[in-house]
Amino acid sequence: MTVQAILNVKGSDVVSVLPEDRVAAAVQTMMRHGIGAVLVRDQVGAVLGILSERDVMRGIARTGPACLDATVESLATRDLVSCRPQDGIGHVMGLMTRGRFRHLPVMRDGSLAGLISIGDVVKHRLAEVETEARALREYVAAG
Repeated sequence: MTVQAILNVKGSDVVSVLPEDRVAAAVQTMMRHGIGAVLVRDQVGAVLGILSERDVMRGIARTGPACLDATVESLATRDLVSCRPQDGIGHVMGLMTRGRFRHLPVMRDGSLAGLISIGDVVKHRLAEVETEARALREYVAAG
């Protein structure tokens, strides 16, 4: 299974914020959408970074609640790791595990194609395993 299979089910809509937005507004956006991260994009849509719940918690640990008044760009992770639609699920699971992050932008020819989370990856991998197990049971039962 590939990342594209996840995007086919999930869709390619990505919730984004501007770098000059306040962290508090970005947190409200995450809460409203029930998500753990937002991409940081400029006015023309170029991806500049990602702001996750973990980034916000680190900001609070460093500066206290005042970090909520800071700009998104001051807390966002700028060095993004990304994947491609044709990448396999095992590959992206390895990237996320090694990098210790839960959200991964999907890039196609330099443009944003979507955003996947570890939850999306695990959900699709479990579905794949269940399908394989069902096929094996049917094969054994027929033999």
